[in-house]
Amino acid sequence: MRKFIAPALAAFVAGAVPLPGLPDLPRHIVRPALADQAQSGFDGEKLFATSCGWCHSSGGRVAGKGPKLAGTDKSDEFIVNRIKHGKPPVMPAFAKAFNDEQIKAIVAYIHSLKDEQG
Repeated sequence: MRKFIAPALAAFVAGAVPLPGLPDLPRHIVRPALADQAQSGFDGEKLFATSCGWCHSSGGRVAGKGPKLAGTDKSDEFIVNRIKHGKPPVMPAFAKAFNDEQIKAIVAYIHSLKDEQG
């Protein structure tokens, strides 16, 4: 089963195919501006999808096991701290998994999400 999930997730992250059960979002919503990616050299969307997307559903656009992140009013400092240190017992810490540049790319991706309700 795992052999089929990873390629499907990779294709979704690349924007090639929608995953079953998720809305077919316009390309500008699925992919954030590439300027943030170019500055850090890391693709925040892919980093988010492979580590955060399991709990923050639909790329952070809707609540799942974790809260919706689209349209957040949280500061960069707050988000960086939450990524690094987590929120026990529900969110793990990622300080050892990501370096500062990777975390900046994830924060940029989160801020690029548009609140579809607003």
